[in-house]
Amino acid sequence: MSDRIQAGLARLFEEHRIVFWYDTARDMREAFEAVDLPGVEKVEIANNEFGLKYRMLRQEPKQKFLVFKDGPEPEMADNWLLDVQLATAVFKADQAAIWLAELGLPGKYEAAVRDHIEFYRSTRRLERLKAMEAEQPSDSVSAVRRKMLAVCVGADGALDTVIEALLGELAEGRDDALRLMERAGLIEFFWKQVENAYGYVSDEPDFEDFAITLFQSCYFRALGEDGKLNSEALLVYRRWKNNRLHADAFETLSRKYQDILRIPEDLGDREIKVLRPIDHFEEVDRQIIRTLVAEMSSQTVTAAEVLKTVRERRQSHWYPIYADVYEAIGYATEFQQALAEATLGMTSPAEGVKRYVTSWFRIDQLYRKFIYHMQKSGQASLLGALFESVENRYTTSFLLAVNDAWQDQVAKMTDWGVPGYARQSNFYMDQAAEFRRRDQKVVVIISDALRYEVAEECLREIRKLPRYDAELTPMISSLPSYTQLGMAALLPNKDLMLSNDAAVSSFGNPTKGTANREKILAHGRSGDRAKAMKADDFMNMKADEGKALFRDHDILYLFHNRIDIVGDKLATEDRVTEAAEDAIEDLTKLVRKLTTANFSNILITADHGFLYQHRPLDETEYSIADPTGSEILVKNRRFVIGRGLNETPGMKMFTTEQLGLTGDLDVLFPNSINRMRVKGAGSRFVHGGATLQEVVIPVLRVGKRREADVSKVEVQIITPSRSLISSGQTSVALYQAQPVSAKQQQRDLLAGIYAQDGTLISDEHQLTFDFASQNPRERELPITFLLSREADRFNNQDVFLKLRERVGKTSHFEDYTSHRFQLRRGISTDFDF
Repeated sequence: MSDRIQAGLARLFEEHRIVFWYDTARDMREAFEAVDLPGVEKVEIANNEFGLKYRMLRQEPKQKFLVFKDGPEPEMADNWLLDVQLATAVFKADQAAIWLAELGLPGKYEAAVRDHIEFYRSTRRLERLKAMEAEQPSDSVSAVRRKMLAVCVGADGALDTVIEALLGELAEGRDDALRLMERAGLIEFFWKQVENAYGYVSDEPDFEDFAITLFQSCYFRALGEDGKLNSEALLVYRRWKNNRLHADAFETLSRKYQDILRIPEDLGDREIKVLRPIDHFEEVDRQIIRTLVAEMSSQTVTAAEVLKTVRERRQSHWYPIYADVYEAIGYATEFQQALAEATLGMTSPAEGVKRYVTSWFRIDQLYRKFIYHMQKSGQASLLGALFESVENRYTTSFLLAVNDAWQDQVAKMTDWGVPGYARQSNFYMDQAAEFRRRDQKVVVIISDALRYEVAEECLREIRKLPRYDAELTPMISSLPSYTQLGMAALLPNKDLMLSNDAAVSSFGNPTKGTANREKILAHGRSGDRAKAMKADDFMNMKADEGKALFRDHDILYLFHNRIDIVGDKLATEDRVTEAAEDAIEDLTKLVRKLTTANFSNILITADHGFLYQHRPLDETEYSIADPTGSEILVKNRRFVIGRGLNETPGMKMFTTEQLGLTGDLDVLFPNSINRMRVKGAGSRFVHGGATLQEVVIPVLRVGKRREADVSKVEVQIITPSRSLISSGQTSVALYQAQPVSAKQQQRDLLAGIYAQDGTLISDEHQLTFDFASQNPRERELPITFLLSREADRFNNQDVFLKLRERVGKTSHFEDYTSHRFQLRRGISTDFDF
């Protein structure tokens, strides 16, 4: 106690020469006698008023005096020292006065302490309030009380942070802070502040009622309708909703209140265009998805509208939950658009391959991406109608149609091959040996079942890497298009021979297994130090081991298997789209590790492609052909090997000689996409036949450049004709200068309006600029900012729209670009009541 009294008196003497102390309860004599302040003379009032006055004012006009009276302060008419007292200060030694002094607050703020004694009974609360006062002294009793509210809830000071903290407690089912505010006598003040700031009026104010009203008002205002609360409430709501620290609280309350407010019923009558920018409730996303699925299934919405909706929903709070659903919708839209633009005809095998590698492959790719994201989303029922539409159109309108047309060309062939396109059996001489002829080391990655369209996506991922470049060309696989033959054809080869059990030999030696393939590889260029191994084994090597591998070998073959190992099993064939994604990621990592080990010439290819349909096959998709002949040796879903086989309706026959192989065998292939019935084998993922998807395989050449060649797209602020903000909100347009490409990558920015001292005076927007359109108009992004109450402090000043970019993966941001505006609002608002 004595320390606080000493400190309180010391503060008063910093401003006053004379301080009066009335001991009303006559219990402070000991404390008075203990006071020892340098330069302060202690005197007492004891019927000596005139003598004291003469001494203090005439005799010692510069001396500091502590004037003590053992008893209460006299009435004004009886107080002979009243004129001196009014010109100086009175020290009150009760607990409230001590707290006031400890806070460094003037006596006129006494109500902020005396009316809320319960608040100050906690040393922790008092110390926190003291720290806040030291940081920014209050200029009114209300300002002190607002800080007290912040201390009660553990917030930073402003009313909006108090609201955010209380919303967090509400979501957790607690009301500790509200009960503390009630005990501290602050609840009435709190509701008055809420009324003044946000327009909430109630005869019996309740915080959950306020929270429900907040959600409801902001929802209606977002729809362009009237809400009970004002735009300041909307700004607080936006900030709270968009703050990741409050995500759990927002989601809890939003899910609870969407039922109370009957949002699902309300959404039924809303147009999707109106709902696109709204994310107040999860049900909004579900309604948008249901509407998109229905309209796409019935083909009553344009691709541009769907893609625009999907893009805008990326700003939704709920997007992470439905990201894969929206991705699936986006890919389904692009699939439908690509299919609508495709003319699935050809006049020669060469034209068929050219059209496939130019555009048709994209339909396979978009279908695969749709299935992948549909599966990953876990929302199969929500996407059910869309899946049925995409699956039917993919199977009937594309897969069957294009391969029926291709089959017409295959049927005319006497020997297997496509003029103008490289044969798989020539790969070593045409591709790998090209580097060895120049005495350059080379690595070949053979990824089992890496279909052409999967390799094209892999190409784009590799090109995104700094200083990496790649090019993709097609190659025609051997027939039958299965692993044993495809792997052998990619090695140096001579007299490729099919055996009775479909095994393959070359140079008279078996080609199955890594060890045998390494021996075959040694038949390449004389003197070459050759090595064959599994890609996983290379990835598990340490850095110095990889460099030693490069040093000690001239040609390296790596065998990679992600797609075939999953798709070729009945139990896992439905996960082939996931396996394709994994394969792309694997190969990208493999390329990076190879270059780290000094390999700079990299070839990626495949043994064969594949057919895939996600839905179990219909009876009509199985071949009704019944192959016959002298001897049937092997029967696969997509080919039959035997001797003396008969020409069979619905099947195309080649001899091994016509296939470029040695031996005396015949091979039958079901027409188009038909499968043979084979007990226990999968039917959705197949290969071995002659469809475009099975036989058009990739050759991906990867190299590394010396200079960095990857950058982010530029973003510009479209300067308005008048750089003036004259209302509570302002709209601007942002422009992405280049379309996103492999070497021009997306840019993520945080946008907000700031005062010159760095104060944020609007809501903030997290923006992703990844427009791929070549049309500049389609790379514009309109944004609307809501100004906060803080903006009133900067009226008639220059403010700045800033686009800020995260520094690496840190929590820090740096300015990317900005534009100056003049803030000139007609009416400023005072919220200090």
